[in-house]
Amino acid sequence: MLYFYYTFIIRSFSQVVSSDEDMEEWRPPESTNATSTAARGLKASGMKAAPKKTTKPKAPKEPKAPKVPKEPKAPKRISFIVSDQTVGWADEGTSKAGLQVKKEEAPEDDFTFDEPCHKKQPFRETNQQQRAALPESKFRSLKNDLNMNWDVVEVLSTQTCVEQWVCANIIMLLREENTVPFMVRYRKDMINHMDADAVRDVQMVFEELCSLAKKTQSVIQTLKKDGVLTPELEESLRNCRSADDLDHVYSPYKKGSKLTKARRAKALGLEDAASAMMNSPHNLDLTAWVKPGTEGLSSVEEVATGVEHILADMIAKDPETLTYIKALCERSYVTIQSSVSKTALKEKEQGKSAQGQKKPGADKNKNKDFDKFQLYFDFTCNVQRIQPHQTLAINRGESLKILTVKVNIPDRVKSDFTQWCINNRWRTKTFAREELRAIITNAVEDSYKRLILPFLTRSYRTKLTSAAEKESIAMFVRNLRQRLLVCPVRGCVIMGVDPGFRHGCKLAVLSHTSQILHTDVVYLHNSGHQREAEKLRHLMIKYGCTKVVIGNGTACRETESFFADLISRRYFHPLDVSYCITNEAGASIYSVSPEAVKEMPDLDPNLRSAVSIGRRVQDPLAELVKIDPKHIGIGTYQHDVSAGALKAALDGVVQECVSFVGVDINICSETLMRHVAGLNAGRARSIAEWREKNGPFINREQLKLVKGMGPKSFQQCAGFIRINPQTLNSATTVAEKTAPKKSKGKAACDIPTSLNPLDQTCIHPESYHVAQRFLSLVGGSVDQIGSAGLKQFVENKVTTSCIEELAKKVDATPETLKLIIDGLTQPPGFDIRQNFGQADFKRGIVSMSDLRVGAVLTGRVDNTTLFGAFVDIGVGRDGLIHKSNITLDKLPVSQRRRSLALGPGERVEVRVLNIDVQRGRIGLDLIRVLQ
Repeated sequence: MLYFYYTFIIRSFSQVVSSDEDMEEWRPPESTNATSTAARGLKASGMKAAPKKTTKPKAPKEPKAPKVPKEPKAPKRISFIVSDQTVGWADEGTSKAGLQVKKEEAPEDDFTFDEPCHKKQPFRETNQQQRAALPESKFRSLKNDLNMNWDVVEVLSTQTCVEQWVCANIIMLLREENTVPFMVRYRKDMINHMDADAVRDVQMVFEELCSLAKKTQSVIQTLKKDGVLTPELEESLRNCRSADDLDHVYSPYKKGSKLTKARRAKALGLEDAASAMMNSPHNLDLTAWVKPGTEGLSSVEEVATGVEHILADMIAKDPETLTYIKALCERSYVTIQSSVSKTALKEKEQGKSAQGQKKPGADKNKNKDFDKFQLYFDFTCNVQRIQPHQTLAINRGESLKILTVKVNIPDRVKSDFTQWCINNRWRTKTFAREELRAIITNAVEDSYKRLILPFLTRSYRTKLTSAAEKESIAMFVRNLRQRLLVCPVRGCVIMGVDPGFRHGCKLAVLSHTSQILHTDVVYLHNSGHQREAEKLRHLMIKYGCTKVVIGNGTACRETESFFADLISRRYFHPLDVSYCITNEAGASIYSVSPEAVKEMPDLDPNLRSAVSIGRRVQDPLAELVKIDPKHIGIGTYQHDVSAGALKAALDGVVQECVSFVGVDINICSETLMRHVAGLNAGRARSIAEWREKNGPFINREQLKLVKGMGPKSFQQCAGFIRINPQTLNSATTVAEKTAPKKSKGKAACDIPTSLNPLDQTCIHPESYHVAQRFLSLVGGSVDQIGSAGLKQFVENKVTTSCIEELAKKVDATPETLKLIIDGLTQPPGFDIRQNFGQADFKRGIVSMSDLRVGAVLTGRVDNTTLFGAFVDIGVGRDGLIHKSNITLDKLPVSQRRRSLALGPGERVEVRVLNIDVQRGRIGLDLIRVLQ
């Protein structure tokens, strides 16, 4: 916490006025009481504090500095959760193995609904004996690994709130090119059971530190080339722990820096006068510095002004001074205020007067944007209470020049700060005449108004924006994970419908394996709809189609009514037909993408959209990975956050979901393979080519024959790839097709050509020998994988002996053994998504006019935002549960830590609060989450 506190101070140096003064400039005397803690913090962080006074003059009593709160303990984590909608990636699903692992519940006070959620890194407390820490020699070798003056492990631990031994392990795993999914599943003991999001946070901070070290080396080389590098300066550069620290130290030496008021005064030689002002004012005579005819020195007033500017710059750059002003602000009611800008009001008036004239559409769009921000035309909120979505909305309104934003700091802060500076920190060493004391007073006030206040404003805005962006990205990540892990609808023929008016409804009939059986276009909303209904009936009966998936775009409501009417009249008898509505966001973008053209070259783009809509229900994960996550309708404010950070987070989630669900290497698409941990576009293409040339893979070991598949790539991907016997025609036929690879030196002599039952499980090949020992111990065999008999054997053994004892017997860690038990006892074809909600199929239709205030309904969350959750209640328009109506007592314990606690796909029971038919808005209250 102390490190973050002073990082805030150091960042000010690059944002406040820079100067070219010598590094050994005058420093004010070190204060006692309020700043003693700060001085100790500076010493601990490697920064030089001000020299101590030899004689301590009396000073008026000052307020005590606020106590630095202790870091909250990290919440305990469960090793794996498989509930209806939440998942923690650690195991494959212990519940399916019939083995009840005790869960550690997070504390109930770990989440606050009315404040932005402070992200805590999830890791589980472990005993010293359980820690899979690095050897002491390797641990020490990491200290100076980046050639900086700080311990990278210590800094990483401080910034991420993760224990040092865990950080050290993660660094070594990343250096060895291990992926996050691999670490989370197969190296749980080394990362202390952290989840993927937490590991990715540590990875991101570590990469930032590496980038800082690289930039520091570049700066040192530049300064050495310019001939200005000194040992002291190099020491200061290597002490920097952030990019802001580095910029502060380096800024005075940058070429082409603009001269500030303080630098101009120093160029006139007034720095000695400013030093004398503080150290020996009784000997200072400003008239001695007057040089008639020289601009800036022509009078005593100009000399005094120059000294004021130098002192103001020194005050604004002093760490202890900034520590004190920040402490004052934390104890005060600092607010952020937004109001409508004069420019926006002027454009609004011009738009009204220009109605009916040229370009009315443009004026309409401007007015529309203007109306969106009405909530913030007169908005004031405490900076500690403002919500992330409010921050992002205000920022957007400001960027559109619709809003004017400012940070209000109480006047009391200025008066207390000025008094403290004059009487304590910036008090002269000896007696000063009244006119000299006035110069110091003016310097303090000028420093506060011209330098410190703008710095504080920028700091608050930056801090709020950064926190809001992180929360928004976290919302995107959770929404995407929930959307990808929707349970697939298997074993039935599906008709995908892309609704439309003028161009008709595009149809695609898909087999139970997602193969395209038929495509067509029907015009359901024109004259002759009876003829189109006959065509639909013919297609449904011909292909045995019982499920219809309708996209939620244009004409969705009318198409839904058409199908609901036919179903109610039993028009498709003897088939029992039902339908559902699915989000079609991104389908049109995908339909014209290179992937779609390659997959369906002879199909019209409109028909490709219908195929995509149907496949989104048959296998959401396999279909949605083909689309950029930003285009599938999740989250909010995606254009207001860092594009790079958002892309990295979303790509990481896609890789996690694909890897942990697993892919059948013999039937999965090349696009899906790209997202498996350890694979990329090139390796996925090579696997597809090998499969096409040699036939299906018989075992995981054959992956080593693929071009570009080295030992590390195989290690990372092998555990996430499945060889399912059901997808092979017969082992004999496949073995005949498969031949050793002859090209490019890939030897096949050591690669077996027989089926290994363990290849269909989540067990990694590196643990096969442990799995065999465990099977021998319980009296089972690999041929019994997933059977009730083997499951009973395992349960009996675990009941009589604990996991730790069994792990010792088979020479493995408890974590590895738990994963092996899961793999051996899960039924063939086990899919973690089967515990998640499926698409809701229905036969009737309810309209918005049928709703009544107070009605209790069930629905499914369609999307979550920073201000609430949108729920599909089956009336063609989503209702909104505002975040104020999502309270702790309505949620399962496992969901109370999350910032909004709901995610896409979760089933909820709601009560209708209000209905606005004209604006198409439905207000809902959450009753409970349906398990």
